[in-house]
Amino acid sequence: MKQEELQEENTAAEEAKEAEETVSKEQEAEGGASGETAAEEEEEKEKEEAEAPENMKKKKKKEKWEEKIEGLEDRVKRQMAEFDNFRKRTEKEKSHMYEVGARDVIEKILPVVDNFERGLAAVPEEQKNDPVIDGMDKIYRQLMTVLADLGVEPIEAVGKEFDPNFHNAVMHVEDEELGENIVAEEFQKGYLYKDTVVRHSMVKVAN
Repeated sequence: MKQEELQEENTAAEEAKEAEETVSKEQEAEGGASGETAAEEEEEKEKEEAEAPENMKKKKKKEKWEEKIEGLEDRVKRQMAEFDNFRKRTEKEKSHMYEVGARDVIEKILPVVDNFERGLAAVPEEQKNDPVIDGMDKIYRQLMTVLADLGVEPIEAVGKEFDPNFHNAVMHVEDEELGENIVAEEFQKGYLYKDTVVRHSMVKVAN
């Protein structure tokens, strides 16, 4: 009986020892796993800390490029605006130079027009059908058409109120029928070129 009890006690002791060893192994395994996890976390943290300066450098580099691009875009816009202003100014200057040149040519042609008008006005009525006179009249009309196409037009004077912007009074006359400050007679026709006076009308004004 005692021998059987002794065997049972030995068996129980062995089982308890095996249980302790199993628990100990499980704890060691858990401890090892926990240690590995902590080590991985520490390694990941160190990696992130190592990468942080590199990320900051990339971010700063990107910001510098963006600033440089913005600066270049602003510079291009300003240069385009300056070029557009230069183009407009050049076109205006060219137009002004063209008008000045045209005015000079027109001023030189006007005395020719005056001579045509004086010559045609002096022709007697019975000679107006003469081929030479008819040819002069046609040339005169053609010349006036060309001037009109260029923007040249005569200034209205006779019967109009005197305007120093368009008329040049060289004589005054007393005439109650015309009224005061009315152009009574035109000695030399004035002309406009694109609404600008090329030559003032030379007139006689009633007081």
